[in-house]
This record gives sequence, C-alpha cells and structure tokens, in this order.
Amino acid sequence: MAYELPELRYSFDALEPYIDRQTMEIHYSKHHQTYITNLNKALDSYPELFEKSIEDLLINLDQIPESIRVAVRNGGGGHYNHSLFWETIGPKSDNKPSEKMNNLISDSFGSFVNFKAEFTEKATKQFGSGWGWLAQDNGGKMVTLSTPNQDTPLSSGLNPILGIDVWEHAYYLSYQNRRPDYINAFWEIINWEAVENRLRR
Repeated sequence: MAYELPELRYSFDALEPYIDRQTMEIHYSKHHQTYITNLNKALDSYPELFEKSIEDLLINLDQIPESIRVAVRNGGGGHYNHSLFWETIGPKSDNKPSEKMNNLISDSFGSFVNFKAEFTEKATKQFGSGWGWLAQDNGGKMVTLSTPNQDTPLSSGLNPILGIDVWEHAYYLSYQNRRPDYINAFWEIINWEAVENRLRR
C-alpha cells in the first residue's frame, strides 16, 4: 500500500503560542504531504518496495535501486522525520521526563542541563536545512547529532527518539531568522512520554 499522511493527534492551533496555527497547517498538510507524494511516486516503479516499512527502506538505503535511491532518501526521510516530529510534540502540559528517562539522559550527558545545552547547540549550528536529534546507539547510550536535509539517524544505525525540524518552513512565519528562539520554544511542547516510548527496550 502507498504511504499516507499520519493522523495528527491535536489541532493545528494546539501548540500556540510556541508554533502558530498557520505554520502547523502548512507544515503538516503541504510539506509533509509532498514528501509522501514524492516517495510514493518513486516507489511506483518498484511496487514490491511498498511492502517494506519506512524504517526498513531508510536503514537499507544501499539496497534501494540506484535510480530511486535519492528520491527515497529525501521523500522517505521527510516522511519518517516528520512523523516522529508530530508524535513527540504536543500541547504544553506538565509532562516531564520520567525518572527512568532522566537517569538515562544523565548517564549519557552528566545531567539534563548538559543534554539540553548539547541538543540545542547541535540544532542551532546545523548549517542550512536539517534536523537536531536525540538518539540511541546500539549499546543504548544517548547521543545528540544533527543531520542535513531529510537525512535520518536510522541510516547511521541509530534509533532516533526526539527530533527538531530546523528547516525554515518549520518556524519562519513566527520566528523569521531567529532559529534559537524557535528551539527554545520547542522545549515547552515536547511530549516526553512519547519520547520514552521510542526507547529500545
């Protein structure tokens, strides 16, 4: 079956004032949909690939036919990254990292404060369009990183559990060129329960 836009669990205005309604609507219904449309178009030539999960496609990019590999990397990465993004943010609440999550973060970074600073730096300094990430390596250790364009940590053997979209379309209407202000606001809308659910058990 062709890939489809996942259901959004909250309204377009639910993240205000941190992310405005118009940005959410355009980002979700236009940008994300375009990645899915381009991915499906690429896979039409190899319909057997529709049987694979998006994770399988991105983890095994070297096995994708060369003629569509770039399209799958970009369209598939855009679909996967945005699906994770919508899942791990939500309306502001008192949702805080659990004791387990805090301990895992502290074991890897020394403290939550250190992690926040490192994640923020990676996202802020990503040149041009891309993403900032919190991911797990194969040993379960937490790492921060950034990726360009729609590249995903999956393709590097990592398990992404939290990502921030730093393409300008994610924030420009409210924040213009003030990426650090957008990243600072992002901390107010993280759904830590959803992040923890992405951990490798």
